[in-house]
Amino acid sequence: MERPTNNFTPILLGSDFNAYGMARSFYEITGRRVQAYAGTVLAPTRFTKIVNVDIIPGFSEDPVFIESMRKIAKKYENSDEKVVLLGMGDGYAELISKHKEELSKTFICPYIDYDLLKQLNNKERFYSICDEYNLPYPATHFITKAQYESGEKFISPFEFPVALKPADSVEWLDIHFEGRKKAFRIKTQAELDEVIGKIYDNGYTSDLILQDFIPGDDSNMRVLNAYVDQNHQVKMMCLGHPLLEDPAPSAIGNYVAIIPEFNQEIYDTVKNFLESINYVGYANFDMKYDSRDGKFKLFEINIRQGRSSFFVTLNGYNLARWVVEDRVNNALADRETVYANDVPGNWKLWLGVPVKVFKKYAKNNDDKQKALELINNDQYGFTAIYDEDMNFKRSLLMWWMNHNYVKNFRKYFKENKG
Repeated sequence: MERPTNNFTPILLGSDFNAYGMARSFYEITGRRVQAYAGTVLAPTRFTKIVNVDIIPGFSEDPVFIESMRKIAKKYENSDEKVVLLGMGDGYAELISKHKEELSKTFICPYIDYDLLKQLNNKERFYSICDEYNLPYPATHFITKAQYESGEKFISPFEFPVALKPADSVEWLDIHFEGRKKAFRIKTQAELDEVIGKIYDNGYTSDLILQDFIPGDDSNMRVLNAYVDQNHQVKMMCLGHPLLEDPAPSAIGNYVAIIPEFNQEIYDTVKNFLESINYVGYANFDMKYDSRDGKFKLFEINIRQGRSSFFVTLNGYNLARWVVEDRVNNALADRETVYANDVPGNWKLWLGVPVKVFKKYAKNNDDKQKALELINNDQYGFTAIYDEDMNFKRSLLMWWMNHNYVKNFRKYFKENKG
């Protein structure tokens, strides 16, 4: 794509790694600092010249969100540039979709309608849609709060270990207790009973998802980012092969090393699905290869870019360009779908941890050897470590963050997790 003119203004909601990665993607296009709004400031967007974060306490929930967005809209309602509004987390994406009709009077909001979002964001409903479109997913059973409150003892229909996670990822953001995780790997019936009790006793109300645990380590995972234009046509798909995940309880499931991969079968399957449901905007899928039947099984869809999605920009498919070309320049309608990573020689390894952490903890296999070759050839990069945005304070911050990663891996990582 040609470098677009600066005829647009991006507004990001959030201050996490995803926010920094998208701000960096926009900055590489325009050379201009990106404006963001968030409820709290997080480390990735501190001491930076590429993104300015305004903090609004309580911004991540209504009514503060929509009341604040009305005030923000006033600043841009007479802008000569088109204003693109993007949410960096599940909560912000849902809020934009919920208020899309009102917000679209001022902002470009590349999101699906709220009714469809509620179906896809809830894993229970998402799996029903997977059944409809013959998309494979792990064997699943649902647990309700009513079952727990009735005193009924829930017996796992699957052999241990099993996976346990909330069906409603947005509600889960507000649930806090000692031992809380994004997802649980449960080894015994007694542990399952204990965790279910903690979850419901601490205010969670939606269903829980119990799943057959697919064997294998982090290197069996895949992550797919896609962009779907305003005409519901998939225009870009980029598949990544995670080689390592964060082992800290609060960050389980967060990838910290991704090598590009090309798989036309996965691309075709997901493309057909997204276009069939009239999707629009960014989408992010997590899946895992099941050696027992040779299938890649979907875990979820995120109605946004993934936390690690800068790996797409790093590999030459700048994430920000797609929404600009689509919604600002109206230039995607006649373009064919881009299936990323078809030229291995151009690949770059994305890292969210220091190189020494990857070398020590990633499983030794052929894919790790490919990654090490990329490192040796200087074909790798990070989201938050950006040469054009380094200063003394930010350098110290990056050192501190990397130091914590080293400590967390030393504390939580166990070999042969799968």
